[in-house]
Amino acid sequence: MSEQMHLSHVETVNFGSYYTPPDLVDAVYGMIQKNEPDWRAFRIIDTSCGYGNFLRFPRSIGADFDPKAIQEAGKQTHECTFFRHNSLSSVSRQQYGLSDDDKIIIVGNPPYNDRTSLIRNDLKAGTFETDKDLKHRDTGVSFLLSYNKLKADYVCVLHPLSYLIKKANFSSLSGFKDNYVLIDGMIISSGEFHDTSKTTHFPIIIALYKKSAQGMDYEFIRNHPFKTKDGKTFKINQFDSLGNYITKYPNHKSLSLNDTIAFFWTMRDINALKRAKTFIEHEVCNSIRVPKDKLSLYCYADVFKEYIPRIPYYFGNSDIMIDYEAFKNIEKSFMRKSLSKYPFLKKLSQEKASENDIFSINVYFQNLLSEHYVGKNAHTALCL
Repeated sequence: MSEQMHLSHVETVNFGSYYTPPDLVDAVYGMIQKNEPDWRAFRIIDTSCGYGNFLRFPRSIGADFDPKAIQEAGKQTHECTFFRHNSLSSVSRQQYGLSDDDKIIIVGNPPYNDRTSLIRNDLKAGTFETDKDLKHRDTGVSFLLSYNKLKADYVCVLHPLSYLIKKANFSSLSGFKDNYVLIDGMIISSGEFHDTSKTTHFPIIIALYKKSAQGMDYEFIRNHPFKTKDGKTFKINQFDSLGNYITKYPNHKSLSLNDTIAFFWTMRDINALKRAKTFIEHEVCNSIRVPKDKLSLYCYADVFKEYIPRIPYYFGNSDIMIDYEAFKNIEKSFMRKSLSKYPFLKKLSQEKASENDIFSINVYFQNLLSEHYVGKNAHTALCL
């Protein structure tokens, strides 16, 4: 099936209309078949179907607000039913001619477009009329909430891993997380899609959810063994977070200038640290006031940024990791490595990092990341 070439670049960004490679569609159906042997008894639905790449079987249902996409999807298969409408407005099973007794599996790669994100913000706009109970700043979250409204038996879709691993994002899933549980998944890089982020790839999960009265809480997510396409496995709770020890966002109201020794740029996650500054000379609205007793930890974040090429893409939306006890053992090494780079901070330290400091820091990060450390000759995708 073909790529959606009729959309302009701005429309592609706004509508999240990115072509899904066939191997990823295969992965979706492989996951479904592995977990539900009787899956052919279900109606397959893609409520943001584009050209219909996920609609491979008779009796499937596709919907899209784009008339050209629906027209092209209809050319690909004559055994599916298509609806041209906004799948986030007046959401109900009746929209698709389904009864409450029909068993359904929702598949696809719904749009995800965080309108508050700085990435491509100049191209983004509010494009979807959305039911009040589905409204969210990120269109992808709205789609997940719509699947709960449709009471799907299974949901197997692609979405940013950040929806799950960031606590605030997970909380916004409200009814969905209360009624579904993650039973399988595979993490891939956004770099597998054409025309997505060019320099900073982020993790996407092909996630299979099953309707469940128990639902899932954040502790479930923290303990879930996430698997990557290249066979790696990790849990969120296997790493301590730098955010447990420092302030990551502007703290102008809680710390006076008299108690401030330096200024640091706002931190959100590893990919944000990669794009942003660290220590800055003067205070701005997006800066953090650094107290003396926390200086070494901000030096840690500054040095951590240098090691991002050694961190695989699937940690890109995670908080900065730290082994606090191991860090404290070489705290001075991190401070020398960081402070000597900034002329405006030399008053805090005149010492330069020694070869032993560099060696100790290298060993620290290799131990911290263990099998996830990307070596010079590794083939694992980098956070580039």
